[in-house]
Amino acid sequence: MLVDFRPHARLRSTNPVTVEDSLGPVVDALSRSAIDLSRVRVVCDWVQYRHSFRDAVQIRPILSGAPGDPVPGGAREDDLEVAVDVRRAATTALRDVTGELLRAHAAGPAAAPVAAPEAADVVLEDWGPTRQSCIWGFNALYWTALDLWEKATGQAYEQALPGGESDARNQESARDVILELFSVWDGLADRSALPPELYVVELGVGNGGQARVFLDEFRELDAHHGRGYYRRLHYLMCDYSAHVLDLAREAVAEHTDHVSSFVLDATKPRSALGFLQFRVFLIYISNVYDNLPTDEVAQLGGRTYLVESRAHIPAADAADLAASVDARPDQLPELVHKLLRLGPTLLAEAAPAHVDSPEAAVEFWRRTWAAVRLAERYVGLAGLDTYQLAPAVNGEVLRPLLESGADLRMHVSNGAVASFTETLPLLHPYGKLVCHDIFARDLGAYRHGFRGPGKYDGSVVNWVNGPLLAHVGRRRGFDVAYTPFAHRVGTNIVTMSARVRD
Repeated sequence: MLVDFRPHARLRSTNPVTVEDSLGPVVDALSRSAIDLSRVRVVCDWVQYRHSFRDAVQIRPILSGAPGDPVPGGAREDDLEVAVDVRRAATTALRDVTGELLRAHAAGPAAAPVAAPEAADVVLEDWGPTRQSCIWGFNALYWTALDLWEKATGQAYEQALPGGESDARNQESARDVILELFSVWDGLADRSALPPELYVVELGVGNGGQARVFLDEFRELDAHHGRGYYRRLHYLMCDYSAHVLDLAREAVAEHTDHVSSFVLDATKPRSALGFLQFRVFLIYISNVYDNLPTDEVAQLGGRTYLVESRAHIPAADAADLAASVDARPDQLPELVHKLLRLGPTLLAEAAPAHVDSPEAAVEFWRRTWAAVRLAERYVGLAGLDTYQLAPAVNGEVLRPLLESGADLRMHVSNGAVASFTETLPLLHPYGKLVCHDIFARDLGAYRHGFRGPGKYDGSVVNWVNGPLLAHVGRRRGFDVAYTPFAHRVGTNIVTMSARVRD
């Protein structure tokens, strides 16, 4: 048996946890089972998100690969992983829960049918890479029907962020970026090399707060600078949500002659912005990458695995949820997928026997989202070259990270990598990409702590694999750097910058 206790700092915190309380009952349940203990991994995390897709204890089957697949020399033959959330250990009967899960695992195959009977969890999808899970359908629904969600909750989505607002609104941060821009433009203007149109792009504009701060500061600084850059400025606001863009346009109404807006998928920015290739001096992104679909991969015992997941609703929650919409639990998968496909307003028309109004459909949506969990399993990869990370990025790019040392499970940040690689070609040779987000700055962050997925209001959040983006950027001729966000103490936000390598 291998034990990986990751939240070691919690052993010496103000309210310390103990290995005995967190791990003892689990090991005791394992010792009472018929499981081959030599083929078991136990992983303890501190799941810091108040809402996540995990239960306090989770069993993850380990499927090494198809019969006949080559076996790496010295590889461990593990059968399953027991994952424990240390944060909830004190309030969970760990021994009983673990024992029950082990018995269920021993009784049936790793892959269960997509439909589930009343007495079991209700399964919403079959196994697959996490980026293909229906949780991203919920994430997309949140942004497309954000107005209905906000009306039901009585609060704007920014209030769900730590501190109740985005760091992107920081005035000093905007001022620093603008002054750096002016310095670059002055140098080009002095050589008669500055284009007549000066483009700035913001991906993930939110409610326009950052754009307003940037444009207000830009206008004021340009008035003192005296070189007429504001007159030539074109600020492009881009977001997945038309509702959010409407709010953003209202926020920057004073600057309307300098602003354009685009509804686009952040993973495919060139679909709308391809005409700007090599013309953008600043691409500004804040809290977008952490909200894009991602898989996870792992190197365990000398083998490489893809983490597959399957969304489900626990049996008790499913019974309550089904009763609330006058349905049987086995009818929930069809109703949930109709919700994701049609949205709450049309769901009320398509399924009036279950939700008789858009408000009732939103309530069903919110209750379902709160209940959804992810089961996980490890599936062996025959080779990294068989895994397509993003449209222009092969899985081989992961090799130096996965083989950097001890066992490792990390995000692949597929959506962020796709966005990043499509965005870089938009930059002018003197342009710069600036991104504020929750980045794992080194691989040790994945070995020492839980990095998602968590639930922020109605959306999904994962930390972004910083070393991977830096590696991808370097292979494309860009210098990528990470620095702590300079204008607020105690934040997890990190500033990534990318520019063409000198």
